[in-house]
Amino acid sequence: MNVQQTLTELVAIDSVSSRSNATIVDYLAGRCAAIGLEVQAFPYTDEVGVQKTNLVALAGSEFSAAAPQVELALVGHTDTVPYAADWTDALRLTEREGKLYGRGACDTKGFIAAALTATESVALKDLRQPLALIFTADEEIGLIGAKRLAEAGAIRARYAIVGEPTSLRPMRAGKGYCLAEITVKGREAHSAYPALGTSAVFGAARLITRIEEIAVQLCEETHPAFEPAFTTLNVGLIRGGSAKNVIAGECRFTLEWRPIPGQSPKRLLDRVYAAIAAEQTRDPDFVCDVDAARADEGFETSPESKLVSLLTELSGQPPGTVAFGTEAAQLTTLGAEAVVLGPGDIRVAHRTGEFVPVSELETCVGILAQAIRRLCA
Repeated sequence: MNVQQTLTELVAIDSVSSRSNATIVDYLAGRCAAIGLEVQAFPYTDEVGVQKTNLVALAGSEFSAAAPQVELALVGHTDTVPYAADWTDALRLTEREGKLYGRGACDTKGFIAAALTATESVALKDLRQPLALIFTADEEIGLIGAKRLAEAGAIRARYAIVGEPTSLRPMRAGKGYCLAEITVKGREAHSAYPALGTSAVFGAARLITRIEEIAVQLCEETHPAFEPAFTTLNVGLIRGGSAKNVIAGECRFTLEWRPIPGQSPKRLLDRVYAAIAAEQTRDPDFVCDVDAARADEGFETSPESKLVSLLTELSGQPPGTVAFGTEAAQLTTLGAEAVVLGPGDIRVAHRTGEFVPVSELETCVGILAQAIRRLCA
């Protein structure tokens, strides 16, 4: 089966994160077993009770009491973001003008199809170093599957190629991704008598002003490989008050930040707590809760890494960096020097009409096959 046929079958499987990924995992397990890979599922139940599964397939190694050690891992996430009801062809791969359209075609079923096809093209009996294919769940909603594998120490890898749409450019470093929900509490009153209440909206506004000052401070800590070169932050959502003539009793806002590699995700959070303490000193009635829901570190692989050099050679493109979240940091936890690479452009991922160019998909097969041969054979 060629890579386009494989992608057709993968896209046809609805694997939106809110649903179980059992169907696509069963498909991948069957394909891997058919070519002689040893397959093991790592199931878990998500926070709303839905069964999810990470899948690891091995060549040249086996599962035992100790975590298997592999030379190279190819990593792709099985879940996708939702698709609009009016995108009637979302689950039917459609080719137009050299582009393959469908939900997940770019992010990241194209990479998974290429990884399967590349592995099938290699004589596994000739491998001298173990190879793993890793298929994760729930990447789109917080890298949850990869975190589960990392926490369990399910596998150890020397090198990892993490599939994401990079237009086949090897990305050797990436920023982290962090999220906090901040709630400022006030006291409701009639707006004609503001002294009887405490405005949570005004309190949140003062705190956000302090957070903006933190953003300016963080610009001084830079990483030259990135653009922008510093940790960015954003207040993307804010909700407060119950009516136009009521002093707001509560105001909630969402803070997200993307730390540069080497900078702890807690660095910004500690400054936010300091800003809250300063506001409480100014106003003893200031009440604020912080729910730090996510704190994912960035990753960085040396430009001198054998994997970086190899993928630079095979792709014909210089290594770069990404500002969006990936599973590479979890693979570094599992011991790997990680590089993010895959067909497609991140700017067309997640949208209606997501696509992957046919030429990039086919080229990716060759890159991955050569990477397997050069590192494992």
